[in-house]
Amino acid sequence: MNSVLQRLSAALRHRVVPVTVLVFLSVALATSAAGGSNEAAVAADPAARIRQLREEVAHHDELYHRQAQPEISDYDYDQLKAELSALEKQNPDAVAKLGRSPVRPVGDDRTAGFASYRHRERMLSLEKTYSEADLRAFHARLVRQLGRGKLEYVIEPKFDGLAISVTYDHGRLVRVATRGNGVEGDDVTANALTIRSLPHTLEIRDGAAGPATVEVRGECYMSFAEFRRINEERIEQGEPGFSSPRNLAAGTLKSLDPTEVGRRRLDVVFYGLGAIDPVSAAPASQSALLAQFRAWGLPTVEDFKVVDSIETAWTAVQEFGRRRPDLPYPTDGAVVKLNPVDEQRELGATDEAPRWAIAYKFAPERATTRLKAITLQVGRTGVITPVAELEPVRLGGATIARATLHNAAEISRRDLRIGDFVVIERTGEVIPAIVGIDHSHRDPASTPYVFPAICPDCGRPLARREGEVAWRCTNAACPAQLKRRLQHFASAECVGIKGLGDATIAALVDQGRVHGIADLYRLNRGDFTAVPGRDGAKSSETVLAAIAASKRADTWRFVSGFGIPGVGTRAARALAARFGALDRLASVDETALKNTNVIGADTARAVAQFFRDPAQVQMLADLKSLGVMPRTADTNGRLAGKVIVLTGSFEKFTRSHATELIEAAGGHVAEDVSRHTAFLAVGTNPGAKLGRAQALDVPVIDEAKLLELLGAAGGE
Repeated sequence: MNSVLQRLSAALRHRVVPVTVLVFLSVALATSAAGGSNEAAVAADPAARIRQLREEVAHHDELYHRQAQPEISDYDYDQLKAELSALEKQNPDAVAKLGRSPVRPVGDDRTAGFASYRHRERMLSLEKTYSEADLRAFHARLVRQLGRGKLEYVIEPKFDGLAISVTYDHGRLVRVATRGNGVEGDDVTANALTIRSLPHTLEIRDGAAGPATVEVRGECYMSFAEFRRINEERIEQGEPGFSSPRNLAAGTLKSLDPTEVGRRRLDVVFYGLGAIDPVSAAPASQSALLAQFRAWGLPTVEDFKVVDSIETAWTAVQEFGRRRPDLPYPTDGAVVKLNPVDEQRELGATDEAPRWAIAYKFAPERATTRLKAITLQVGRTGVITPVAELEPVRLGGATIARATLHNAAEISRRDLRIGDFVVIERTGEVIPAIVGIDHSHRDPASTPYVFPAICPDCGRPLARREGEVAWRCTNAACPAQLKRRLQHFASAECVGIKGLGDATIAALVDQGRVHGIADLYRLNRGDFTAVPGRDGAKSSETVLAAIAASKRADTWRFVSGFGIPGVGTRAARALAARFGALDRLASVDETALKNTNVIGADTARAVAQFFRDPAQVQMLADLKSLGVMPRTADTNGRLAGKVIVLTGSFEKFTRSHATELIEAAGGHVAEDVSRHTAFLAVGTNPGAKLGRAQALDVPVIDEAKLLELLGAAGGE
């Protein structure tokens, strides 16, 4: 047994393997070390194992559904539930002895602080599987029960978010609720109304008869881009990053602070139907339902396929799995649904899930590799972030050589040591993270990692603020902090100084030519003579021209670039839109900032403190004297008050530059087409937004017309 385990463990090193192998190995190692058989123990006392599994599942249900802070992956959780279900079926006497299982089939996400709302129609979960055999068995069961050899399915992505039900009465949104226990959910309407992609009214065309009442079912989720933005801000402020987009989306929607909800961008997608009145208004198929949602102006599943056999269904599932890493939103599988509604009704549902649908979930891909070193990164606020330096390994189609370690407490909790063989996984399909350690191959001579007491860059002491887990460099003049602040300010997401890259900024700081943001606008050609790659006159002039051009960047870009705690791109845009000029924003007190309702109380305090700081007051005065005049949106511009949506690729400018030009002309760029859209600007290879615009009779213009409206020559 030991030799087999040793060969299995050795085979794991430096290879990507299915999680089932890792689970098997860990269980086998534990069983071997205990000198006994887990199967034998279960056979001897199945009731004890059932009781243990019930406690574990209940514990993880609480963490997943109510707190949105799971300790284990969905896969490991599903395996626990599968084992519990199998044991209870195999041991009815033990179940009779223990009583009814406290584990609810659907789970329960209801939490304190929200009113309960009873769904008009029960809100179920889905049967889940990780195997092709189970998917084919599902099809065989439907063929047998329906007595039909040929069935039509719809294959949809399984969004990884929080299930919601939205009720519209006569086309007007009246309620948003979570699934809860399937019968009653939490009323989260107040928070959901901050979601920009959630329509407050259905798009009912003139003369069309919309439903009197309809419950539409879907998911509240967070895009990978928003997830990364929030985590980057938190890490810079010394706060731990969130583990996955799903957990963050769920925690945000269930927040008791609506302002905090509004600061984070949530999205919704709809794919199912609850109650509808009259019943005759219900579409006759799942594909027709998705088309109806689109006509109503609801964000719905665009990436779906209709297939006519289990073979083509399996092919579609596999194809989706291959494309999944490139999607902008989180998914954890593909859903296979019987298309005709009359056949769905004939099959019905269990207490847990409809019998006509199944979710094929993709098992997380993990890899084992060796931890070579732990390096420390100094953030722009002084936060020290430890990073695991790994022997490169392939994972999820990419080569992984680094993984986040979050903070010193995380390293200590795991007792992570240099030289350890570690298991890594892309947490939430985004961030490579260490999820386990293979202690069987730990070097006996290894020692616990000791977190340094001084900054790795400037050598000054590290300190930890009360209530925080992160260590910070206490030196405000730390060169590493300054470099990060300048890199952030000059980035494309802020004032956008092209050519002023990380290496150039580092050289300018190291040579003592730049000590703060204002110094960037004092640079001349001579300052670049000793900068690697910038000794040529043409190269230097290009950077200087970009610096000069940034003097007229939008106000929000400066606000975002200053790196004020809690102020990212969205908050900066909101503040600039509310107060206009930078001077005016700088003069606003904390109370007035809070009363805007565009930022939270903590952020309002941070903004007020930033602009009262003598060093920042001097910086603003220096910027003004150097000719820096941030641009404000033109409320009298050609596009003032107009809502514009973009789709496809443009020849004369990038999407971000088009957005900038539209906003400078007083317009607003929205993500989705609705009846409030003034027009849709279409480039090459447009997406589904074009079809939605045509369905809603929204004017469509090409790039040439957009340039004409902007009065711009185009180009970047």
